[in-house]
Amino acid sequence: MAARPVKPWEAPFAGLLTIALIAQTLRPRPTLFANYTYFGQALLRGHLWIDNWPGPRIDAVLYRGHYFIVNDPVPGFLMVPFVKFWGLHASQALLGVILAGVAIGATWKLLANLGASVSTSIWLSAFLLLGTDLWWCTSLSDVWFLAQTSAVAFTMLTLLELSGKNRPWLVALWFVLAIGSRFTLVMATPVILWLVLRGGLVTERHFNARRAIWLAAVFVPAVALWVAYNEARWGVPWDSGHTIFYHQDLYAGSATGSPFSFANVPYQLWSFLIQYPRLFPRYPFLVPRYSGLALTWSSPALLCAFFARRPREIVVAMWVATVLVAIPSLLYFVNGYSQFGMRHALDFEPFLLVLMTLYLRERFPLWAKVLFVYSLAVGAWGVWFWRVFYRVNS
Repeated sequence: MAARPVKPWEAPFAGLLTIALIAQTLRPRPTLFANYTYFGQALLRGHLWIDNWPGPRIDAVLYRGHYFIVNDPVPGFLMVPFVKFWGLHASQALLGVILAGVAIGATWKLLANLGASVSTSIWLSAFLLLGTDLWWCTSLSDVWFLAQTSAVAFTMLTLLELSGKNRPWLVALWFVLAIGSRFTLVMATPVILWLVLRGGLVTERHFNARRAIWLAAVFVPAVALWVAYNEARWGVPWDSGHTIFYHQDLYAGSATGSPFSFANVPYQLWSFLIQYPRLFPRYPFLVPRYSGLALTWSSPALLCAFFARRPREIVVAMWVATVLVAIPSLLYFVNGYSQFGMRHALDFEPFLLVLMTLYLRERFPLWAKVLFVYSLAVGAWGVWFWRVFYRVNS
């Protein structure tokens, strides 16, 4: 199916509408988990450790006499201008809603490039925003949730460029920023590289090895900066922050071993596929667990991804990316710990959204619309419930 023409104002309008909608759920209270605000302050002061440590509930570890955040750094760099202007009163949620707007604006153009109709694009954009954890993460914008929103925004920009002009340097730049928001996305690197070399998401297969030069022009400096960043913090070329945090975590960690283990897979599968809400005999009657809600109950519209069949190469590529990116989360020692739905699924849901589009652009059966309506309703319920019951004071 050919790409749908998009007027220049459509994607910006979708982004601004997203910002306006999410802003209705924000509250003028600073988050207690403002790691990226602290990191932005640290960068302005010329060092990598944070000067403010609210306590062990945030992901910051004591190492060589300083506290370092263990979360991936890109959202912290993006917070620098906000901190420059507002100091520690800077709102991570403000950055979050901007990134969510970017994500949905990019999604709207991506869907058009993939041949989705206007009505199908509305359904799919709404699903990414509210049928997943994107709105919920953005409305709170705690350190972990802001990282998820940032990763979605830059992943959608990556896929948008792959569906359009496929400029290798820009694909690499967006994807590096996605990895720098949620490092789990590094697992999709082989798929992204293959897509660039073959000509993108929508063109016929036409390999061009010269594109690798432009990819290397971005990836090589990015890797060098990443190594330097880790050497400056941990004294090793790789990011050992999560392992250090695992050893210091008083809630779910251990003094020895790795945070990644096959022993964690059964719990993670239960979390992703089975974890159900609790029933109570009094109001509010149905209560999502503080540790999350399985995709089976929160986002069943994802089922549409399983019906994508063509183009076969793209379908296989998106499934490979989904599986590879999911692996670190399946091995990790916590499932997200505090969340509605399964926020770690946001790492791979952009790839599933492409698969959903490939199926729904040609047909949108009634059963799919029922699943979409249900997913959107559950997402709205989750945003409301957390604000009313779990996060009343923040």
